[in-house]
Amino acid sequence: MPRPQLLGWCDWTGDGWDYRAELYQHVDMPPVSHSPVLHHGVNLPDVWWHGLHQALGHLALVHTGRQAVREQYIRRRVPEYTGITPGEITWTTAHGDLHWANLTGPQLTLMDWEGWGTAPVGYDAANLYLHSLPVPELAERVRKEFAHILGTPAGRVGELTACTEVLQAAARVPFYGDLADHVRQHVDHLRQVAGPGDQPSCPTTGS
Repeated sequence: MPRPQLLGWCDWTGDGWDYRAELYQHVDMPPVSHSPVLHHGVNLPDVWWHGLHQALGHLALVHTGRQAVREQYIRRRVPEYTGITPGEITWTTAHGDLHWANLTGPQLTLMDWEGWGTAPVGYDAANLYLHSLPVPELAERVRKEFAHILGTPAGRVGELTACTEVLQAAARVPFYGDLADHVRQHVDHLRQVAGPGDQPSCPTTGS
């Protein structure tokens, strides 16, 4: 797994909360973007994409009790923000925050691991796709690379979840506010291709 080495950690409790601080190996390679949302083209070699596929494939095999996304959130918030009630959820283990500021290039490293855990299939790929939407050529490359996941009913739940998180955060996070219109257009597309287990609903927020 191309990730910084965890050097140490410290756990403590205070005011009814549990805390953990983690110290990771310093990463010399710069991130692909200093913003999670990419606004410029990038030229990443094929070996970079192969490494990303391999890393996410290895991660999917990890068994954990950690949760990157909770089912209660999906069942409650996805219909509210997308107008679609998702059907069956297929779970996997995900990085949980896969965007361009957490990926280095041209040599691949996956950074920012505090949110990893179980999530719907396709959630990581969908996050990378959504954060690429301002650059259509790159968004198309991400879509092509992960078509075997994002083009499935199971992967659509991951996409709807990632869209919901962006739309919910749009009012308080400026770069998500800028991204929201792109995401709404993608949600419109997902409504048109809703799977047999998905049911339309009336969104009350985010549109």
